[in-house]
Formats: sequence, structure tokens, C-alpha cells
Amino acid sequence: MLALRLARALDQSAHDPRERLLSRILTPVAKYWLAKRTPAFMFEAMECLGGNGYVEEAPMARFYREAPVNSIWEGSGNVACLDVLRSMHKQPDSVAVLLSEIRAGASGDPHLALLVGALETQLAEYGDIEQRARRIVEMAALALQASLMAQHAAPAAADAFFSSRVQGDWGHAFGTLPKGARCEEIIARSRLA
Repeated sequence: MLALRLARALDQSAHDPRERLLSRILTPVAKYWLAKRTPAFMFEAMECLGGNGYVEEAPMARFYREAPVNSIWEGSGNVACLDVLRSMHKQPDSVAVLLSEIRAGASGDPHLALLVGALETQLAEYGDIEQRARRIVEMAALALQASLMAQHAAPAAADAFFSSRVQGDWGHAFGTLPKGARCEEIIARSRLA
């Protein structure tokens, strides 16, 4: 959802100043987040396929090898985070637009509201902001994803995302959802075609 929201902002940026500001700050946020998450995701996908995911006859081994290239070609994590800070400095309205976008889905969940408040606190303190840039960017990526899930995802998937990513009830690996996650609903929805 993060990548799709960025794509929409980029598509509309030529004629919408708000979308232009959002695309400016969201591009390095998404680059950072996706570059950091993709290698672990590809490893998990390869593991799900077992030996078929490992062999060279299937594309998964190549995808896994290529996953780190995003942070090499697009700039390291630190560069992406500094680009977010540059956007904040050169176009301060981009922060307000990003926070507005996040708040659009935050009204119904107190945990997301707390995350938004924590993000706002991080953004308001300029003293050592370079040292906190990764934390700020990760919080922004997570908060926007949660907001988008609240607005657009199936309730079971949104609840699982909120409980695991926003409320922190997960084991820091894929597939470690908390008790009560409605996995059957999520799986059943993926089978509808």
C-alpha cells in the first residue's frame, strides 16, 4: 500500500501541489523502508518455496540475490533518511501533508494516534535530528502504512497489522502474529479470485 500510495502521489504531482509535496517526502521514506524490508521478505518467500525457491531454475534465488541492490542503487539507508530531512528543511509543508495523510486513517485507533503523536514529537525536536533520522523515517513509514490499512484493507488484515506492527505484539519475524489474529479470514480473502 505504501508503494501504491507513492505511485498515486507521483502520478498526480504534476497538477496537484499537495501530491507533489507528498511525493517529495514520501519517495525517500518508501525507498528506505522497502530497501530495508525487501531482503528479509525475499528470504521468507524463498523459504516458503523450500528447495524450489533455492534452485537456479526458478527465479526466486535471483530475486533474493538482487534484493539488496535497492539500497545500493537508490542510496544507503542513511542517504535516504538524510533526503527526508532535506525535504523537511527545503519544503516544510511536506511534513504537514505527510502527517495529514497519516491522520486520515488514524482517527479510529488509539495506538495509531499514539504513534502519530510520537512521530510529531520526534519531528518537533531538531537538536539531534540527524541521529534520529532512521527512527523518524521508520515511524513515518509504519504510521502511513497503518493509516492506509485502516482506510483500505480488509478488517482482518488491518487488525493483524495494527496489533502486530503498531501495538508491537509480534516476534520481529514474518508469521509471528499475535493470538487472536484472524488468519483464516485473511487467507480466505486471498483465495477469492
